[in-house]
Amino acid sequence: MGKLSIAAGLFALSLLSACSTSFLKYDKADKLGTIDEFEKAVKIEEPPAPPAEATEAASAPAEAKPSVNVDKKVPGTTAATTAAKPAKSAKAEKKPVATKPEAKAKAEKGKKVAATPVRRQPELEDDAGFDGRRPLVDPFRVGEVVKHDVSYFKMSAGELVFSTLPMATVNGRSSYKHNIAIKTISLFASVYTVEDNVDIFMDYADVVPTVFELHVKESGQLREAKMLFDNVKKMATYWEKKVTKKDGEEEKREQWEIEEYAQNVYSAIYYMRMFQWEVGKEYAFRVSNDKENLVFSGKAIRKEVLDTELGPMKAIVIQPNITLKGKFKPIGENLIWLSDDEHKYILRIEAKIKIGTLVSEVVSIKPGKAP
Repeated sequence: MGKLSIAAGLFALSLLSACSTSFLKYDKADKLGTIDEFEKAVKIEEPPAPPAEATEAASAPAEAKPSVNVDKKVPGTTAATTAAKPAKSAKAEKKPVATKPEAKAKAEKGKKVAATPVRRQPELEDDAGFDGRRPLVDPFRVGEVVKHDVSYFKMSAGELVFSTLPMATVNGRSSYKHNIAIKTISLFASVYTVEDNVDIFMDYADVVPTVFELHVKESGQLREAKMLFDNVKKMATYWEKKVTKKDGEEEKREQWEIEEYAQNVYSAIYYMRMFQWEVGKEYAFRVSNDKENLVFSGKAIRKEVLDTELGPMKAIVIQPNITLKGKFKPIGENLIWLSDDEHKYILRIEAKIKIGTLVSEVVSIKPGKAP
């Protein structure tokens, strides 16, 4: 899976290390995505694909809002607010009227309870703009598509696309479905050919990842990888099947404990869009990847107007870092630009690599529709 880097690790661009010009051929490619243990553990239900002309008008279905289960409390609710209220009896017994001192004592007690708000969990996360785990303003819209041009030494190398798809149900729970896709353009295919994408499922109520499914189609490898975050057992399981020119067929299975409310390396890209990002303020959340539990942190260092192909756009510039086993580790010289609005679209990424800088910048935005 590789080490976490929100900027440089967004996509598997091994573009500068090979010289093949076409996808790897493999006669059992259709079997790579079949992982029996994953299929038994995960049930994903998705709505039928809408007609092409209706795609732009797609919106989150009614079931996207999590149904309340009194036995299984949804963050931000209580059994008292979700349980059905019993019908009043026609001959209800009269309750004794409290004396003035008793009534005053009860009122004072109520004030004390109201004055102690419950802190959003986990405590390392900023709670501005949230009601429990849910954001007050949802930045995502079904049908949202943000396209980037990826360049190296100012030469266009590929296309990166962030999409938000119709809501799905994962193991009975309403979930966001996002997709990240990267492919090389024909001009750069003489160096290395890439056509990769990953589907990311995030629980709607708790805003934590449940599943990702990674599909890799490149000159040097074909790979299918799946990950399950069991947020009840606090366990991550990762399965991978791949074939490479060098090593042939390989399989891998890894499992490790995760911390509560941890994101995975792909859901983190979307989760960071839920925060307010005030200049000078640092934001943090947990990420679990490659058998390691990390803390991603980012600081909004400034606001600026970014000159893009879509015209000038107001942006917030973020400098990301990670903390691993209590030690602070900068993620190179990388920067992320988010749009300075309620959507927090990813507008630009700059990632310093060994030779030069990889730049991914927005070229088009389809905003989608609000649910």
